[in-house]
Amino acid sequence: MVDRLAHLFDPLILLGMLAGIVAVALFQNGVRGMGRGLAALVPLLTADPAKDRDAARAAMLKIDQVAQLRGLSCTDRVKTTHVFLTEAARRLANCERIDQFELWAAQTLADRADRHAAARNLWLSIADAAPGLGMAGTIIGLVGMFAAMDDPAALGPSMAVALLTTFYGVVIANLIAAPIAARLADLSERELVWQREVVTRMLAIARRERAPARRAAIREVA
Repeated sequence: MVDRLAHLFDPLILLGMLAGIVAVALFQNGVRGMGRGLAALVPLLTADPAKDRDAARAAMLKIDQVAQLRGLSCTDRVKTTHVFLTEAARRLANCERIDQFELWAAQTLADRADRHAAARNLWLSIADAAPGLGMAGTIIGLVGMFAAMDDPAALGPSMAVALLTTFYGVVIANLIAAPIAARLADLSERELVWQREVVTRMLAIARRERAPARRAAIREVA
């Protein structure tokens, strides 16, 4: 069994496949996209959107309480462990107008969605490129076989190229790249959902706390 599996590994053919896949992905996504896609492998294994969501909801209860007792300017005193939530609380405490905070939140979430998409697109590119390059390797192997029909000893290496490139393309696309892209898409959606929830609640708090000031200003003008 081990000997049979060993026949599936050819370092030169695999290296050639990987080089072709990297070249295609780099051409399609650029150096920055390549870097983001590779960097996304860390949160792929460590991210826990459900835990972050629960922590954010607990922090929002504290922020709401602080806003009611001490005002919006003190909301940044609530300690949080997530960078986005910490920055959002700081922006809420220091914003002069609600629309400033709303604009910052919209831009931040849009930029984050774009970064997530760039990381995901790298792995989608790999999933698309791998089978095509595998088929190209198969054609090259078949051409080598037909060119060496009069030399039986040369048929084996060409057939190996034809079969292994297809095998590597299928494995890389369906067992590595596509699952990674799907996982990144799921993590991105779940993360953005709870962050939009945070922004919505912070805007509600800000409007509630600003309302008395607006009513007082109206009475003074009247």
